[in-house]
Amino acid sequence: MISFDLKGKRALVTGAASGIGLATVELLARSGATVALNDLPGNDKLRTQVQRLTDEGLDVFEAPGNVADHASVQTFVHAALTRMSGLDYLVNNAGTPGTATPIAPDNFEQQNEAFWQKLLNVNLQGPARCTAATIDALRASGGSIVNTASTAGLIGNGSSAAYAATKAGLIALTKEYARSLGPGVRVNAIAPGIVESDWECRFDIPDSTLDSLPLKRKGQPEEFAEAIVFLLAAGRYITGHVLVLDGGLMTGAAHRSDVD
Repeated sequence: MISFDLKGKRALVTGAASGIGLATVELLARSGATVALNDLPGNDKLRTQVQRLTDEGLDVFEAPGNVADHASVQTFVHAALTRMSGLDYLVNNAGTPGTATPIAPDNFEQQNEAFWQKLLNVNLQGPARCTAATIDALRASGGSIVNTASTAGLIGNGSSAAYAATKAGLIALTKEYARSLGPGVRVNAIAPGIVESDWECRFDIPDSTLDSLPLKRKGQPEEFAEAIVFLLAAGRYITGHVLVLDGGLMTGAAHRSDVD
């Protein structure tokens, strides 16, 4: 496990109650940072995880709110920044597939107007809202932002065409913000492939697919967290970059058995 000395640093992580978000919170907090955990109001997981980490002596607290709602973002960001007296790191990790099982790209009935609006509102506008709400504090501290995108935003094959499109949009937004917010604020993204987590959408991934990957397994949340914290705190000459974390999926290895 990579280690950092982040004493005195302040972070806000959205979608922080589980998976990659929670692993990122733990690494930041164990490295000495104060961390605000954002997730949906009323999420019992959020309260449970904050209590667990607080009991361990880590400096974390709840910042519940909905990234899909402008007023809610303003409220939870203001509360978090007030409590921490500023902000150094923003992790835009909150996202949704909007479905429990993958949807075929040509299934237009399921990918209707309401479905598109939900995914756009959470996956693309959510990070934009949180960035806008925190940018003054990040400029003041010379801070940095990491967005959680997806390999679906680069090659498709996600939970739906709409999901892939929102993650492609987030990758584009990452590059736009890197250009416009530099040199004071760095903006990067990670693009996870197959993740071992309690993601809302469940994929039936056969062992043969995992075996065809160069690393032959799913990625663990802690491995994505290491990359996020590196980009936040250590990659001082890195901005506008999308770090692919896919176990070799995009090498094409997973498809070679289909053509050999």
